[in-house]
Amino acid sequence: MNGKLTAIAERYEKLNELLSDPAVLADMDSWKKYAKERSELQETAEKYAEYKKTEEEMLSAEDLLKTETDRDMREMLEEEYYSCKKKLGLIEEELRVLLLPKDPDDDKNVIMEIRSGAGGEEAALFAGELYRMYLRYAENSRWKTEEMDINETELGGIKEVVFSVSGKGVYSKLKYESGVHRVQRVPDTESQGRIQTSTVTVAVLPEAEDIEIQIDEKDLKIDTYRSSGAGGQHVNKTESCIRMTHLPTGIVVTCQDERSQIKNREKAMRVMKSRLYDHYNAKYRDEYSANRKSQVGTGDRSEKIRTYNFPQGRITDHRIGKSIYSLEDFLAGNIGEMIESLQVADREAKLSAEEDR
Repeated sequence: MNGKLTAIAERYEKLNELLSDPAVLADMDSWKKYAKERSELQETAEKYAEYKKTEEEMLSAEDLLKTETDRDMREMLEEEYYSCKKKLGLIEEELRVLLLPKDPDDDKNVIMEIRSGAGGEEAALFAGELYRMYLRYAENSRWKTEEMDINETELGGIKEVVFSVSGKGVYSKLKYESGVHRVQRVPDTESQGRIQTSTVTVAVLPEAEDIEIQIDEKDLKIDTYRSSGAGGQHVNKTESCIRMTHLPTGIVVTCQDERSQIKNREKAMRVMKSRLYDHYNAKYRDEYSANRKSQVGTGDRSEKIRTYNFPQGRITDHRIGKSIYSLEDFLAGNIGEMIESLQVADREAKLSAEEDR
């Protein structure tokens, strides 16, 4: 561990020098690259500097104890020695966490896709509730959301919705939401009070940057069509809706949220790039997911991750066995406690895997 930390500290100092170099300052692309790398190393480098300083203070107190004869001074030095020793242990644990391999997508914005599954209209209604839950969570986190495409039902449910969430560390939190969400409740249409089980699928895709995914225009087939559903005179008059197909992979994206064909095309391209990024990274994710001991399940859309039980007012996350008995509050967007628990469990699993190597 010390070798890794020393290398990080040296690189951090080198980056500080580079960022003040006139040649780098004149090249904005290089400056941005070095600034990003420095930002990624800063917390670890500063924590290691704190560790080294505390270690020096502990060793200094230990050396003085060897020659000090005054009783009061010895008590003070012993207190300092043991205080530093305790602090070193805590800092060392923090450093072990900071040295864990980081998900390269954690700082990315995301494209979220919510689709109703088994359960018909009841599943569509719950998909709408989940959509509103994530919008409220994003608002509470001061993130920005943008609807990309939505397919609503006559009763106010949602068959499918695609939207973006942008802000600091969005993917690092929302990635745990990928999977099958199951709801158990008595539908309004059920006259005999029987509980129905329905499912909704949530996919969280890191939003790809242009430098990561470049699409050849000849690989795209783009169709336009007229809007469906509510919209007044705009419906059946303007072919503003976009259906974009990536021919090599067969991935299809539709967008009819905007009245402008150009804007719909831009949104569709953002979703397409994120789906392609997800597609091309599938092999890496599969290899990473194979070692289940080192992660909390993320990214597998067929995995049943959570149950929302309305009769008991309970939400249970099956990956970590945690239940929260405040369903109404949870659906109001207060899902931070569950996400933090998933992050802690994921971190502990990775630490355990590192110790077993």
